[in-house]
Amino acid sequence: PCLTMRLALIAGRQARRQSLRCFGTKEKVEFDPIPSNYTLESVQPPVEWAPIGNEPEPDPQRYIRNPVSSAHSIDVKAGKVSARDSAAFSPSGTVVHGRYGDLGADVAENIPVEYLALLHPAAEGAAALRVISEKSKAEKGTLLVYGASQPSAMAAVQLATAEGNAVVAIVGGEHAGNEQMVDCIKGMAAEPGFAVSEEYAMVRKNFYDIVDATVNGDPTPSMDTDAFLEEFKENLLDYAKTYPETVPAAVGESHLKFEDLKMKDAETFRDNIDTYLHQYKPGSPPIDPAKLEARFTKEQYAIFRSKFNEQTTAVITGDPTGFFNPPQIVSDLLRNPESLAKKYDQGEEFVPYEFNIFKATSGVPVKKGGPIMGAILAVTPGLEVAAAAVAKAGPTPRERAEALQFLTNTQRYAYAAATSVVNLAKKNNAPVYVVGGSLPGFDSVEPTDDDVQEALAAMEIDDKGNAPLNFFLQVYRASDYPVYADYAVHRATEVLSGPRQMVVTK
Repeated sequence: PCLTMRLALIAGRQARRQSLRCFGTKEKVEFDPIPSNYTLESVQPPVEWAPIGNEPEPDPQRYIRNPVSSAHSIDVKAGKVSARDSAAFSPSGTVVHGRYGDLGADVAENIPVEYLALLHPAAEGAAALRVISEKSKAEKGTLLVYGASQPSAMAAVQLATAEGNAVVAIVGGEHAGNEQMVDCIKGMAAEPGFAVSEEYAMVRKNFYDIVDATVNGDPTPSMDTDAFLEEFKENLLDYAKTYPETVPAAVGESHLKFEDLKMKDAETFRDNIDTYLHQYKPGSPPIDPAKLEARFTKEQYAIFRSKFNEQTTAVITGDPTGFFNPPQIVSDLLRNPESLAKKYDQGEEFVPYEFNIFKATSGVPVKKGGPIMGAILAVTPGLEVAAAAVAKAGPTPRERAEALQFLTNTQRYAYAAATSVVNLAKKNNAPVYVVGGSLPGFDSVEPTDDDVQEALAAMEIDDKGNAPLNFFLQVYRASDYPVYADYAVHRATEVLSGPRQMVVTK
């Protein structure tokens, strides 16, 4: 033991010496000598970190786009690129519009120049909404818009929705077959507003009913819960009488008889019938009508229904479902009534569109759009021809009907849908205005400077890339390929040019 202690003492001293030596010793590192011509500029940064001005040489075969100096919409009637509905950059850096003059330099910072070519349709929509609000003297209400896929009417739909109005938008026949466009207009007309195709507006009874539901709100569905509970009890008694527990399963007699089977299967029929019937629920235990009437209250029905929720959840999640027989559950509740625990309580929390035995209503109340403020008619190709033909025909209904007979179905349908909108507006003493052109017998709107400024404010794109006012554009870059200007005119003047606005940049 003395030798062991001595060796341990010597080992401890050596360890302390080593630790002290390591603590006081600095590792020696060998460095290569620095060259005499070494400077900070000797090591160049990576190419992607190179400062501006030291870009690598571009590919000589790549195409460099020419800068855009102006944007023009298409004058469909004249069949050429429009000079009035255009926006161009001036030498001083401001944006000059063909109709409204100098718009300033700040406009181009938040609005693309391609959008500024549609400033006039946007201002028309703002002007129509302003005039209708002044005439109706109502802050908010329901606005009827025909030809909602046209740029002026599309602007009116979005501006009216942004102000909190309910918009009933009718997509003209030239674009009603495009489901994506109809869905986009539906998204612009927020609830309780809606959008339908032109064909729906032709059926006046259905159209008037859906507008009335928008104006006055759809009544919340209600029911007599007491009558529902009595009907449930009657159905339960009928079920217990039809499928008593004495039968092998709750199935019809055809499943229990040997019918429509081959004779060779007769021997095995009885052997397999039990396995076959096992897939069905068993029959109902006897239900006493007196006990059912006295004990099965609304509270017991709420408990009964809550067990269905648990069973459904187990089926969806894949948990064990166990034995589940609804008549047996009712029988157990009649023998041993349960108390309405908090988890079964349906009387406090309201779940939309879920049946509640304690409440006579379900669903959510629909917002009311308010009275009809007015109607806006966008001049579509079919409506323009039909309105001119009817105006020249004469004052009598016979003459107008004969004039319509010589028109195409597209033109007649446009006239019928627009007439439904006009009649509904006049029935409610609401004004009717025209945008995107003129129609006989109706007033067209003229944008003011305030309307132009409101349109510009709505077209500005925020930091998240959103704007209250949007259009569907197809841009043809004639600045790169001049022939694109003629091609854009050709596409815009087609019979069915599609649900977008052609814009040519130069």
